[in-house]
Amino acid sequence: MAKLTPTNGAPGLHVSKPSPSEPATASAVCHCGASATATGDAQVGALVAGWTANHGPAHVAGGTA
Repeated sequence: MAKLTPTNGAPGLHVSKPSPSEPATASAVCHCGASATATGDAQVGALVAGWTANHGPAHVAGGTA
């Protein structure tokens, strides 16, 4: 299985929740240089929302964040 953690060379967003009783974790690296990590379901949700609004898909749509 390929390593799924994003890096500067392979930017992206990775979210993991191994089981319902464990907290979610996430890491994100954008091609613009921004990066973030989060632990806990609420924090991961906020990271995903911020990534979607300001990085990743936003850059494709012409965003400058």
